[in-house]
Amino acid sequence: MSGVGIIGAILIGILAGWIAEQVMGRRHGLITNLIVGVVGAFLGSFIATSLGIGTGAGVIPSLLVATAGAILLLFIVGLFRRRSV
Repeated sequence: MSGVGIIGAILIGILAGWIAEQVMGRRHGLITNLIVGVVGAFLGSFIATSLGIGTGAGVIPSLLVATAGAILLLFIVGLFRRRSV
């Protein structure tokens, strides 16, 4: 999330977590959405960089990468939750 600052990163994290929540059909609170979005941003950025995909600077590329990472994170967490139940 380069070029957006700390407040921008928090807002992008909340929005990415909320979008991922809607896509995956989950219901979380604001804090959980923030955590999922920020962790998803790191995960998405790591994967994009590993694949050689430029993430770009700014709000829209950061939001796309964070959302994709957050969706992947919720998917992985869902796999582990199903096994433990």
